[in-house]
Amino acid sequence: MIEAATLASTTPSAPERPGTPSGTRGARGLARAVGRAPFSRRAWAEAAYCLVGFPLGLLGGVLLAVVLALGAGFTVSVVFALLGALLFVAGLLLARALGGVHRRLAAGFLGDRTPAPPPLRPEGRWVSRLDARLWDGAGWRSAAYVLAKLPVSCLGAYAVLWWLVGLIDLTAPLRWAVFGQHPEPGAREGMPVLTPVPVGGLDADTFAGTFLAVALGVITLLCAPWVTRLVTQADQWLIGALLGPGHLVDRVRDLEETRALAVDDSVALLRRVERDLHDGAQVRLVAVAMTLDMIRQRLDESEGAGDGDGDGHAHRSAPLDVARLRQLVEGAHHNATAALTELRDLARGLHPPVLDDGLPDALATLGARSSIPVDLVTDIPERPTPAIETIAYFCAAELLANVIKHSGAQRASITVAQLDGRLYLQVGDDGHGGADAGAGSGLTGLAQRVRTVDGRMEVRSPEGGPTAVTVELPLHA
Repeated sequence: MIEAATLASTTPSAPERPGTPSGTRGARGLARAVGRAPFSRRAWAEAAYCLVGFPLGLLGGVLLAVVLALGAGFTVSVVFALLGALLFVAGLLLARALGGVHRRLAAGFLGDRTPAPPPLRPEGRWVSRLDARLWDGAGWRSAAYVLAKLPVSCLGAYAVLWWLVGLIDLTAPLRWAVFGQHPEPGAREGMPVLTPVPVGGLDADTFAGTFLAVALGVITLLCAPWVTRLVTQADQWLIGALLGPGHLVDRVRDLEETRALAVDDSVALLRRVERDLHDGAQVRLVAVAMTLDMIRQRLDESEGAGDGDGDGHAHRSAPLDVARLRQLVEGAHHNATAALTELRDLARGLHPPVLDDGLPDALATLGARSSIPVDLVTDIPERPTPAIETIAYFCAAELLANVIKHSGAQRASITVAQLDGRLYLQVGDDGHGGADAGAGSGLTGLAQRVRTVDGRMEVRSPEGGPTAVTVELPLHA
């Protein structure tokens, strides 16, 4: 998203409730979030993920560490080098399998659907296949994750301990009164009160003291979801960095997709130009040619085909129908003018002439032609390449057309800024929101066009508004 203050200041926002300070609203929202966290499905799913992942991470990490250590030990010896290499290959295969299990757990409990790396299919003789297995980058990344999961799973078990301690402390009065878990008269220590942080021994010497344990349990339960979330987010970062297909593979795949999109977009543009020429200007020009041919025939008939018929009798020239000729000339003129207009519109669709003076002037013209007021802010110290300017202009035009047609907005804004070598275009409105960037909408086509130049598009449109669509583009295509 754009960090510049200009974009935030020009985007229409929903009216705030009068008389309520923003700090008070923020404090209330934070308090509600903290109070609801222990009862949310996400918090329990994260706790379950930590609980299930602890034995798997512990056993898998220890087993993999033993296999890799044995492999490293055997490779030191020349005699057992082959056995060490085989142990390394077995460790990498084990790491890939364990990585797949961890990915499925993260997808099931956390909704983190990290794509799997491509399978390794070595070819050639057994030496080549063994060498390919040893240089398996995805396997080594999986091994790094499984080894890193060992301490992370222990931290996850500690995060689950917060939940258990909080629940046990909540039952302190019940354990005192019903189960008789209170100290004997004259005992030097009372009923122990559990804490997830080793801060020294805490005891409840009286029944009233057990309610202090309840308060401590409530505080622990309120903190428990955030402890587990911290652990799961660290684990998710490791999964994305080590268990995915890798940044290079992602980049290659993205480039292949954008290249295919660029080719499809070019083919669609050529087909549209061909269709517009065939159904529009070509038909008009054919009509002009036919009309001019009719005019020529009328002129030939009026002048006569020759001086005689061979018998010495001269032909009389047919009378010239000026009204009919004027009608034909007017029709040809109309078709020629319409063909020129269609050709001009077609050329404008390929490259708008207003972009000759730069993107700010083109957007100013676009805003001036809008049926609703448009606030325009531009800050472009370095002019982008013509291809980027064209994409930015068409994105702004399409987004502004969507605002006018679908949002019910009274005002819109267009903001263009250049930050960190990138061009940011944001179109906002104060409409009812609910814009959907899913399949089948015009926003999907815009996102695909932006991706062809290594850009991206982000849509923020909650129900009730406001809507802000941000397009990020490089300065040079």
